[in-house]
Amino acid sequence: MKGHIHILGICGTFMGGIALLARELGYRVTGSDASVYPPMSTQLRAAGIDLMEGYLPEHLQPQPDCVVVGNAMTRGNPLVEHLLNSGLPYTSGPQWLAEHVLQHKWVLAVSGTHGKTTTSSMLAWILEHTGMAPGFLIGGVPGNFGVSARGGDSDFFVVEADEYDTAFFDKRSKFVHYRPRTLAINNLEFDHADIFADLAAIQRQFHHLVRCVPGEGLIVYRHGVPAIDETLRMGCWTANTSFGLGDESGADWRARLLAEDGSAFRVTSPDGNTVDVNWSHCGRHNVENALTAMAAAHHVGVAPAISAAALAVFAGVKRRLELLGNPGGVAVYDDFAHHPTAIATTLQGLRARAGGGRVIALIEPRSNTMRMGEHRGQLTAATAAADRIFWFQPAGLDWSLESLVADSTVAATTANDIDALVLQVAGEVQAGDQVVIMSNGGFGGIHQKLLAQLQEASSV
Repeated sequence: MKGHIHILGICGTFMGGIALLARELGYRVTGSDASVYPPMSTQLRAAGIDLMEGYLPEHLQPQPDCVVVGNAMTRGNPLVEHLLNSGLPYTSGPQWLAEHVLQHKWVLAVSGTHGKTTTSSMLAWILEHTGMAPGFLIGGVPGNFGVSARGGDSDFFVVEADEYDTAFFDKRSKFVHYRPRTLAINNLEFDHADIFADLAAIQRQFHHLVRCVPGEGLIVYRHGVPAIDETLRMGCWTANTSFGLGDESGADWRARLLAEDGSAFRVTSPDGNTVDVNWSHCGRHNVENALTAMAAAHHVGVAPAISAAALAVFAGVKRRLELLGNPGGVAVYDDFAHHPTAIATTLQGLRARAGGGRVIALIEPRSNTMRMGEHRGQLTAATAAADRIFWFQPAGLDWSLESLVADSTVAATTANDIDALVLQVAGEVQAGDQVVIMSNGGFGGIHQKLLAQLQEASSV
């Protein structure tokens, strides 16, 4: 046993991944979280990791060798205050990852406002399918692996590179710790209004990341995004390659849809060769995610045709347009989308796939940025591809959702009671409809409640 580490905020996807990697390396791992819940709690307990509910000073008895502090921890938290007063060694999750896992690895980092989890999962799966046995740490659970992190059995490591801050004592973005050799920038928009004043502040952090990529590395970026172009113009010392949709996009890696819903597309690589991808996923955003993953994989020697074969059996990621069930012919999906662009692209992809059925969205604006009302002016347009919208007003939202209903171009209503919302949705849907539940949280358990209600109605 290498020693004992205790992790604060252990049930978050990132910190839970750190716990799994530490356990795999031979550390004794314990952890605290305000709420110990699946799926992360299930993964952690299966790995032999002791979980403690709440943040009590006695959780640090017996004293660990080091405490790894998640970025949800703040001053005033009783365990944080006890940690600081005790003089125990502590570090952040990204710093621990950099020092104990990423040293001497070829790091492939996937960054951007949207699509990081899905693209990281695609990239890790492509390398796995090729026989490269990569390590990875992803902010979700890829269906092909069933776990969010593993050490791997090679020199390659795929990491989801988040721009959110590192810890209460380190306000740099997490990703500056990773020092990738292959960096993907999916897209770049304003988000995280709770820690960034404006887009320029986010671009500055991305510039810090770009400064860490070696000259012999590669930056893969989305073509035609002014915010990315401006960031690279701040200084770039690394070879780069672009990706984009459409034969006339001007990008180095291009994709042309062969099916309107994105379930088939043709990729043209920089050398002019083409390969077709046929898979079970939908949406232009997922095609772009796939292009990113293929270009990044190519940097470590994976031919596009091999990547296409891997994507054909890519199983997706939990909570990324994950089909939960089809009771009574009503397809019910769970999706993590919580930014207007992600909401729009997900609904557009589902719209293209729905055929004659309706697209019905249940949306909880739960993220810190949403709660502050930063994106409310974009939400009406973001939901235009749906046929019906149910907006859920969570506690603590600083503004009323009624304004979205007033401006909506599609039928829309608000709700503030989960059980009443379930009954209303169940009373409206019919066979052939596609229902997508969109939230970056648990949404009060609405997923299983709606499935149960629809199942009951279909069995009558």
